[in-house]
Amino acid sequence: MKRLLVLIGGLGLAGLLLLGWGFLRFLAGATAAVEDPVRPTEAVVVLTGGADRVETALRLLEQGAAPRLLVSGAHARLTLPELARAHGRDPAALTGRVTLGWAAATTLGNAVEVAAYARGRGIGSVRLVTAGYHMPRALLELRRAAPGLEVVPHPVVPPGLRADGSPDGRALSGLRRWTLLSGEYLKYVAAAAGLTRFLPAKERALR
Repeated sequence: MKRLLVLIGGLGLAGLLLLGWGFLRFLAGATAAVEDPVRPTEAVVVLTGGADRVETALRLLEQGAAPRLLVSGAHARLTLPELARAHGRDPAALTGRVTLGWAAATTLGNAVEVAAYARGRGIGSVRLVTAGYHMPRALLELRRAAPGLEVVPHPVVPPGLRADGSPDGRALSGLRRWTLLSGEYLKYVAAAAGLTRFLPAKERALR
C-alpha cells in the first residue's frame, strides 16, 4: 500500500510539473510577436472577441495580405455597413471582400465555420487573427476541422495584457490577467484532450 501511495504521489507530482511546464510555454506564446507578418495567403480570418482583432484583420486586408476576409463569430444582427462604420471604413470598400460569419459562438464553432468557408471557396491557406492567448486553442480546433488547410498564425496582444498600455508591451501583471491566462490554458488543455466536443452546442445554423 505504501508503495502504491508513493507511486500515485509521484505520478501526481509529475502531472503537476508537466502542467506547469506547459503553462510556461503557453505564456510565452500568448505574448509572442507575429512570426511571419508578410507571407500572403488566400484569405484572412479573424475570430471575434475584441475590436483590436477586427482592426488588425482589416489592416491586413488593406495591406494586401490576402484578397478577402472572414469575420467568424460575428453578432447575429451585425451588418457589413455597421462593421465598416465602427472601424472608420467605407462600406463600399469592403463589399465583396469581407464576409460576416454569424454561426459560431465557440472556438470549436469558429473552426467549423472557417473550414466551411474555405471549402466553399476552394481556399487552401488562411492567415488566422485572434488574441495570442487564444491562438493555441484556435489552431488546435481549426486543424482538426480542416486538416488540409494551411494556417498562418497572426496573434494579437490585447490592450489588457500590454505593459503600461504600450502597444509593444509584453509584461504580464495583475490578478485578472493571470486569471484570464490560466483559465485559457485550462481550456486549451481540455480542448487538447478532446473534451470540448462533449459540451452543449452553442452555434447557430450555418447560413
